[in-house]
Amino acid sequence: MSETPPNTLQYRFDGPVDAPVLILGPSLGTTWHMWDRQVPELSQHWRVFRFDLPGHGGAPARPAGSVTELTQRLLATLDGLGVQRFGYAGCAFGGAVGMELALRHPERLASLALIAASPRFGTADEFRQRGVIVRTNGLDPIARSSPERWFTGGYAAAQPAITEWAVQMVRTTDPGCYIAACEALAAFDVRGELGRVGVPTLVLVGSDDQVTGPAEARTLVAGIPDARLAVVPGASHLVPVEQPAAVTDLLVRHFTTAWQTPHDTASTGQIPVPAPVAPVASPAPAQPALAPPAQTAPIAEIAPAAVPRQGQGRPDPYDAGLKVRREVLGDAHVDQALAQADEFSGDFQEFLTRYAWGEIWDRPGLDRRSRSCVTLTALVAGGHTDELAPHLRAALRNGLTPAEIKEVLLQAAVYCGVPAASSAFRVAQQVVREETTPPE
Repeated sequence: MSETPPNTLQYRFDGPVDAPVLILGPSLGTTWHMWDRQVPELSQHWRVFRFDLPGHGGAPARPAGSVTELTQRLLATLDGLGVQRFGYAGCAFGGAVGMELALRHPERLASLALIAASPRFGTADEFRQRGVIVRTNGLDPIARSSPERWFTGGYAAAQPAITEWAVQMVRTTDPGCYIAACEALAAFDVRGELGRVGVPTLVLVGSDDQVTGPAEARTLVAGIPDARLAVVPGASHLVPVEQPAAVTDLLVRHFTTAWQTPHDTASTGQIPVPAPVAPVASPAPAQPALAPPAQTAPIAEIAPAAVPRQGQGRPDPYDAGLKVRREVLGDAHVDQALAQADEFSGDFQEFLTRYAWGEIWDRPGLDRRSRSCVTLTALVAGGHTDELAPHLRAALRNGLTPAEIKEVLLQAAVYCGVPAASSAFRVAQQVVREETTPPE
């Protein structure tokens, strides 16, 4: 195994050195082995590059806090290898990286495939809640529930070895890197930018995917100008594993017919580098043999685009405040507060968003963990138990553990009084139980 330098990714190559480069991006909680069944066929046509997310598959545990940061690490890895232009296929989180490449680095991308992807993955609250569960309970609850999110029930029952492989793959992921990836997906939203994706795009989805299903796939196709939709019957979220032959066939056809090569770039997209960089081998076990695949019935659709807006002068702190308020308190809480505002209370809600969240919470002098500690103490001191529950949930999302919250309340008991702390402990006990108990 070669050492992976900082700010790069663990990777491996398969296929002829003089072939065009095709990158396969993994889903959250998986390793590059999720693509094992695609590689034999794809590597006959392309030099296949696979990478692991930080802390996955034995990769160094250097968390990436955003899709943008992860994409920069991928590009730094490719730059070191002399790979300038490439095709890209990404599943779920890997699809988010593909969209980031298409929007911010279009000159690098020859063609794109988005698998089980979405311009926005669920809600920010869902991913931050998942982070709270992992921070409190470790990855075991997520690992045990992964097969039902990733595979159809019939496949999971018929393939116990694959099911156990999936559980172990998640269980051996670094928790801090998993939480950081959840935060990255919570902040990812390119719904208003899809019209700027300028490369031929295959949008591929399993017909039974309950995570990012056909509805999300059609949103991508409607927004990306040159996009085609393929729905694979009898597959759920991890469609390259559940229906490997169908996915391989679709990828071969797409990248064979929709590869854009600019005149000033070599056909392989590679340039010489001063010294060869050895690929990194993964210590993770290879994926077990898969069941025979079903036939696919691709469906083609093409459709329109989208938009943003911009202001001028000194930035109004309202927009930044609303973003911070949503990130800290959660969309559901903020939506409810804004929906209940009327002509009488609307100005107060605007005041809170603009000044409390845009001017104070957004200041760089304290991190959000520290601000949560201060806020909890102040609420206890003032006896404001009615405001305590949302800020306890916010504290958990901001990275405080239940043990740390207990220490804050014990400290408050000394300086703010036992009766106030007693009331706070009752509220905190209920909130911690609700927020840290894994779903059944």
